[in-house]
Amino acid sequence: MIVMLAPGSGRATQHRRKERYVHIDRHQHILIRTAVVDDSPLIHRFVKELAEYERSGDQVTATVESIAASMFSRDTPVRPLIAMVNGKPAGFAVYFYNYSTWQGKKGLYLEDLYVSPAYRHAGVGKQLLRHLARIAVDNGCGRFEWVVLDWNRPAIDFYLSIGAKPRNEWIRYRMDGQALIDFAGQHG
Repeated sequence: MIVMLAPGSGRATQHRRKERYVHIDRHQHILIRTAVVDDSPLIHRFVKELAEYERSGDQVTATVESIAASMFSRDTPVRPLIAMVNGKPAGFAVYFYNYSTWQGKKGLYLEDLYVSPAYRHAGVGKQLLRHLARIAVDNGCGRFEWVVLDWNRPAIDFYLSIGAKPRNEWIRYRMDGQALIDFAGQHG
């Protein structure tokens, strides 16, 4: 679906497609669209930029080919989005659905959201989050969740400003790499 906001009117018109178009001002247009396999090199670039920003650039093992195969296969659980500003790639988001037994509903989990430095403070991140919130609401999700690094104060402040609340009582655990392989192979 494309939703256009006319300058100064606050009125929206809708068209049947899966993109979202938002007019920010007379000079800047943000388009959020579903990514396609041809976006794999762009997504890979954004993943590497995000990893560098998060001080983990050396940990990226994904390739353009692995992104294409994992994000765009027929049975993939992930859904990638691309944000464009005035026709230029500005950022991306990757999400998937999880499930809450307590709510008896699915939830939307944001795996990654990244906006290139040149487009920060232009509303791109907020529009990506709003787009994802609408997807969650439209699909009957009981929650919309993500994580943020504890040192990323600009992101934390931004999330608080839009009404997101931290869940400090939960500690996230991860098992990956050799630890995952070793544990999976253990008997008993």
